[in-house]
Amino acid sequence: MNVTFYLPPLALAISLVYSASRYELPAKILSKSMALFFQIMVFMGLVMGVLYFLSYAL
Repeated sequence: MNVTFYLPPLALAISLVYSASRYELPAKILSKSMALFFQIMVFMGLVMGVLYFLSYAL
C-alpha cells in the first residue's frame, strides 16, 4: 500500500483539529477546515511535483 494513501485523511484531521482550536461555531469550523484542507493538499501536491521533477533523471 502506498504511503500517499494516508495523506488526505491526515490533512483532514489536522485541518479539523486546527480549526476547532481557533473557532467555536460548527459552521465556521467546517468551512475553515475545508479551506485549510484544500490548501494543505495543493501544497503537498506542489511539493510532490517538484520532488518528482527533481528526481526524474536519477
